[in-house]
Amino acid sequence: MAVDDTLNPKEKLKAFNSLLPIFSFIKPYKLMLALALLALLVTAAVNLSLGQAVKFVIDNGFIAGSEQQLQEAILGLVFLISLLAVGTFSRFYLMSWLGERVSADIRKAVFARIVTLHPSYFEENRSGELMSRLTTDTALLQSIIGSSFSMSLRSLLLLIGGLVMLFVTNLKLSLVVVVAVPFILIPMIVYGRKVRSLAESSQGAIADIGTYAGEIIQNIKVVQSYTHEAREQVAFGHEVEKAFIVAKNRVKQRSILIAIVIFLTFATISAMLWVGGMDVLSGKMTGGELGAFVFYAIMVAMSVATIAEVYGELQRAAGSATRLLDLLKVESDIKQPSQPSTIKVQASSAISFEQVNFSYPSRPDSPALHDINLVIATGKTVALVGPSGAGKTTLFELLQRFYDPQQGQIKFNETDITQLRLTDLRDAMGMVPQQPILFSSDVWHNIRYGNPQATDAEVIDAAKRAHADEFINQLPQGYGSFLGEQGVRLSGGQKQRIALARAILKDPNVLLLDEATSALDAQSESHVQAALNDLMENRTTLIIAHRLSTVIDADLIVVMDKGRIVDTGDHHSLLNSSALYKKLCELQFDKVTGQV
Repeated sequence: MAVDDTLNPKEKLKAFNSLLPIFSFIKPYKLMLALALLALLVTAAVNLSLGQAVKFVIDNGFIAGSEQQLQEAILGLVFLISLLAVGTFSRFYLMSWLGERVSADIRKAVFARIVTLHPSYFEENRSGELMSRLTTDTALLQSIIGSSFSMSLRSLLLLIGGLVMLFVTNLKLSLVVVVAVPFILIPMIVYGRKVRSLAESSQGAIADIGTYAGEIIQNIKVVQSYTHEAREQVAFGHEVEKAFIVAKNRVKQRSILIAIVIFLTFATISAMLWVGGMDVLSGKMTGGELGAFVFYAIMVAMSVATIAEVYGELQRAAGSATRLLDLLKVESDIKQPSQPSTIKVQASSAISFEQVNFSYPSRPDSPALHDINLVIATGKTVALVGPSGAGKTTLFELLQRFYDPQQGQIKFNETDITQLRLTDLRDAMGMVPQQPILFSSDVWHNIRYGNPQATDAEVIDAAKRAHADEFINQLPQGYGSFLGEQGVRLSGGQKQRIALARAILKDPNVLLLDEATSALDAQSESHVQAALNDLMENRTTLIIAHRLSTVIDADLIVVMDKGRIVDTGDHHSLLNSSALYKKLCELQFDKVTGQV
């Protein structure tokens, strides 16, 4: 059931009040709003004048039998219609422009807030829901501001003005209208609620279809690998049929509503025509007065219908406004320092972890790191090894301040990272993840993401150093080739070399490599390892490695297990001091070379 159906009057008023902050986005465009409202007032006044023009045409043209008077009356009517057309164009254009402009501003504000939120927020909130707020909710607000708001004001003016003109034109027939209005409004309210409820259900069903289809398309290789095409076709068909059943019920209720309203409206008009016709025949009123009265009656009926429809839209918009404003109010858990420090140029230690304890916000009772103490000297290469779940990647995430530890301190170039600007801290680091992330764009964009100001020559040089230039030139459009969603057109090794080229182009002070060669074949690994060795020279480097052959020559190897540092040293010393490191070496090296 739609939420708005269960709200009491106070709750509905509170819901509508949630729309008020949205008008802060309209303030910069007060002139456009004023012009739109002026056009609206003009069109409302012209609409109300048309009734008197109809009366004048009938009484002074047709009934009077004067050709000249008829011509004058028709010319006056054409003038009013022309003025109405110009006013309607102005009102529609200005309000639609305002709706589109405000919608665009809200989208930018929401997106600007989303991209600055802490990663744990996205663990608790689905990306599909956030996308819905950016698209569906803002589109609904655009419709409200650009169309429904204007329509509701126009209809309200016409309703009030039409009722006044009804009583001015004929008191007796006005009483007939007043008596008939409740009989028209009651079914509109009852069936209107059903229609809105079913409309909400229909939108939810359509959203489910989109979510289901998106997941299947994104994982199409898994679906085809398990030969589940027919199974998924049937499952998707069930989702579509459920949406169709809901939509069918919505259409049925809406059709009933339209039929009842049309019947009651025209029955009322017929009754007015009978009563008014009898008065015209008896000479109690003129034909022009009857024509004008019918005109105003239809105007009032249409205004009521429009207001009733817009009322439902406003209730839906209130929910959208609440969701958007809630998102705009979200504060990131990662706070920027009020008086940030600058990164020291010269420092003996590049990175240090001091008594760091950390649990992910989504798993507060499962500590990811315990009592981490680690000092990494400037320019050194440090490898983090250990079984999966040991906390190696977590160290990278804390170092980049995606999260803050619950206890302890992390320093970068001897300065607490919480005292540094996030942009300064992250600009000083280059990350090559285990699962490289590529954007749905061309090669230029994906590599240049490391340095948007880089020239084409610099991009190509970075690609060559990452041993990616050769396969890039074999793509259909070379560096201009579109890589598909998440780089789907590349192999795993090619993706990783693009990500490496991106990090090379960034030229960071600290290089973070998370299994950077894990997806490469032996030949590609040797090339990329050579490129990495060149890149790591005179640069502080942290490497997460399960393939220990890549880190034997590291200056320091840190052995981790269950969120703790269990030993540190170089390869040879750890073979003697760390049973876990020796076991990891035996599992890998014995199978390949027969020796440790």
